[in-house]
Amino acid sequence: MAWVILVLAGLFEVGWAICLKFSKGFSQFWPTTGFFVFMLASVYLLGVALKSLPLGTAYTVWTGIGAVGTVVVGMAFLGEPSDIRRLACIALILAGVLGLKLTSPH
Repeated sequence: MAWVILVLAGLFEVGWAICLKFSKGFSQFWPTTGFFVFMLASVYLLGVALKSLPLGTAYTVWTGIGAVGTVVVGMAFLGEPSDIRRLACIALILAGVLGLKLTSPH
């Protein structure tokens, strides 16, 4: 169950990063509000997952999900470039996250 919670925490990280972009330096009310809600949910769920997962593994998976998810959203919806080099880098991050998950003792 800790892994499901950790993945959810990573998805909330994507949410706060997107809200941060749209908050325009915290000058827009709803995106700023979304940022704080998603951030609190993300960090809270990370803390819950850390009760049974190793810190280094959980934190790396959490940030990996957030990083990859944010890049994918940027490519799919915000017009960010999606050339082969960027996709290869995403694949490397995913390989690292998956490797840590597979070699985790929990």
